[in-house]
Amino acid sequence: MSATFNEGLVRRATSTNALRSHLDAVVDHGTGRIVALRGRRQVGKSTLVGQFVESVEVPSVYVPGIYGSSLRRQLDDATRAIIESRRPLPDAELLTQTPAVSWREWLGRLAVAARSGPVIAVLDEFPWMVDGDPSLEGELQAQWDRTLEKLPVLMVLIGSDVAMMEQLASHGRPLFGRLRPCAVASLDPAEVASALPGRSAFDAFEAYLVTGGYPRLVTDLARSGLSPEEYVWAALADPYSPLVTTARLTLDAEFPDAPAAYRVLAAIGSDDTANPGFSDVLSAIQDSSDRKALETATTRALKSLTETKSLVEREVPAWAAPTGRLRRYRVTDPYLRFWFRYVERRVEQIARGREDLAITAFDRDWASWRGRSIEPVVREALTRLSRSDERLAEVETVRPWWTRDGSVEIDVVAMTRDRSSLIGSIKWRRERGVSPREVAALHSVRDRVPRSADARIVAISPSGETPTGADLAFSADDLLGAWA
Repeated sequence: MSATFNEGLVRRATSTNALRSHLDAVVDHGTGRIVALRGRRQVGKSTLVGQFVESVEVPSVYVPGIYGSSLRRQLDDATRAIIESRRPLPDAELLTQTPAVSWREWLGRLAVAARSGPVIAVLDEFPWMVDGDPSLEGELQAQWDRTLEKLPVLMVLIGSDVAMMEQLASHGRPLFGRLRPCAVASLDPAEVASALPGRSAFDAFEAYLVTGGYPRLVTDLARSGLSPEEYVWAALADPYSPLVTTARLTLDAEFPDAPAAYRVLAAIGSDDTANPGFSDVLSAIQDSSDRKALETATTRALKSLTETKSLVEREVPAWAAPTGRLRRYRVTDPYLRFWFRYVERRVEQIARGREDLAITAFDRDWASWRGRSIEPVVREALTRLSRSDERLAEVETVRPWWTRDGSVEIDVVAMTRDRSSLIGSIKWRRERGVSPREVAALHSVRDRVPRSADARIVAISPSGETPTGADLAFSADDLLGAWA
């Protein structure tokens, strides 16, 4: 028995294939697996798993967690879910004659059902369930070791609290050594392109920079039939549009009681350069606090944003040590970068009918901001392409490089184990590619980049034209193929 998945508007091949692989292993070997599926709020975890569960011919139970609900209500909902499934568990009527009075009893009923064949059990927003009953983690571990692991059960634990879901698998926690982690990210550029058939690769990347690959936003854009820029104009005129509201839903869940971290994130996201340094962040959030206290609070917030929440990425120049002091920061999520730049500071204006101010701000610098925001996406694409594109043979990672005073910056340095094989410029303009003059500027500074004396010059633009003086070029179509 195996799964067939009906793909909708947006294809999510990586995540659905992972779930299918886990289910096939359970079916083939007759033993259980626990999959800990994590991902930021609004990236479509529940929809993905729900569609998968309903599309496979395996009895299932899907239990949605409810924030702040009592243990009694959770168990009532979990019991009722056994029989309300589209493909109920075996003996569902018998198993639901009375509500389970504990998670131990509910898991025992799941074991009874699994004796008849493979079953899927989904506990959505597992962290909320644990809040309702802190013993749930330990109870699941006990029942798993005693019974469920020996039965064909695919247990999927879903959580939007990324840090908590990662901690579930850590040493000293009840489920340590029993979980198989699975991360659901937002849609990648190729998946965004699949939702926009007939659009150019340039439009697909632009849509990705605006929506960040959030399924709700990608679907909204696709159904609108508008270009990405037209979609932004329409969305900024509606205070309740998904483009305006989705980030707030995500961030309210991430920062219920961490205003300092939110302020730092906002300062990074709205910065004119899109990649501010530590001093730039301090200047943006300067308040009445003394300098020392502000530095301490900002350092603590950055640690949380980079290491715990993964909302911010710390960049260092090519060939610099990761611990070096020459560093800068950027918001990892393209949609949140867009939202902090064009929506967050304009929410009140949009709400009182002055969307024209928000639209004017967007029109004023979107072309230049788009050029900066695409840079980390291009570097990721080149890193991915290095596995199959002979032009990037031996490349292990791709980073930017810049001088301490910021007078020189290189968009792309493709690094092998011991040298730079390429240095390049990204010019993300709809009409024009990299100019010969811009290529000449790269030649003039190449010797300043560590280990780059023999590096080839690469031009990266939507058109993929190879200007005079460049050794090779990559187009938007080339880059999109990195995720195909």
